[in-house]
Amino acid sequence: MKTIAGRSLAVVAAALAVAAGHAQQAPPSTEVFLADLGASGITAVRNISDSPGYDNQPHFLPDGAALLFSSNRDGQQTDIYRYDVAAGRLTQVTKTAESEYSPTPAPDGKTFTVIQVEADSTQRLWRFDLDGGNPRVVLDRVMPVGYHVWIDQSRLALFVLGAKGQPNTLQIADIRTGAAEVVESSIGRSLLRRPGTREISYVHKPQGRPWTIASLNPDTRQSTTLVPTLEGSEDLAWLPDGRAVMAQGTTFHVWTPGRADWQPLSADLPAGAGATTRIAVSPDGRRIAFVAADRRAP
Repeated sequence: MKTIAGRSLAVVAAALAVAAGHAQQAPPSTEVFLADLGASGITAVRNISDSPGYDNQPHFLPDGAALLFSSNRDGQQTDIYRYDVAAGRLTQVTKTAESEYSPTPAPDGKTFTVIQVEADSTQRLWRFDLDGGNPRVVLDRVMPVGYHVWIDQSRLALFVLGAKGQPNTLQIADIRTGAAEVVESSIGRSLLRRPGTREISYVHKPQGRPWTIASLNPDTRQSTTLVPTLEGSEDLAWLPDGRAVMAQGTTFHVWTPGRADWQPLSADLPAGAGATTRIAVSPDGRRIAFVAADRRAP
């Protein structure tokens, strides 16, 4: 499901939206780190969010010059922020009464999409201009959406939360019709385009069985199992050359297509970086962003 450290966004939103004057339950403290990525591994790691509280879900813009991420800076709601790499500048992008998560650049190059937790805790897909203006619903009838990735100009792959204990599903939606079709169940939160293909990767998490990374052809609806995940991990990113990166705790690993195992990836992490979850790689493969628990938090 759409989770923050194992809790649904709806639950987190409800916990945060307590009556004035009562103690509030803050989201978990995480930070977004940016680093160089090269033959020697992950180096020059720096904390680009540097804020007590929840910072998560980084996504590079197509030119790699900036990235978007979600941040909760007042204990009340989550907005989208932009970090410009060359300038080292952080800018707040959305300033709504609702909370936005999982900022993802859209194929038009002019907008990005988010999961918005609306006033009644409904989770739907919304679109914003790159400057944070002109918010509008993308898929009115598909909910509760937890995660998403664009397939092309009109189609998306969605993680949709299962109702009443049912498994979470992978659905393909078309914004021209507003309709969505279930193509898989029991999936994880990581939905990604595979470089050099038209396929979408996802993590299959069937109950009582090992987790695997699978690849879906959105045209034929056929899936292929690629490799087991690192045990207990479900977040990954693809390198431009087709390799995958995952983390397990504070260690990083790389998988090369055709291999059955994961190889260690050197990472010079700062003392403040705890267990790693979300990962993003810049389009040119020269930088990596990741989310880690904030060890400085009380």
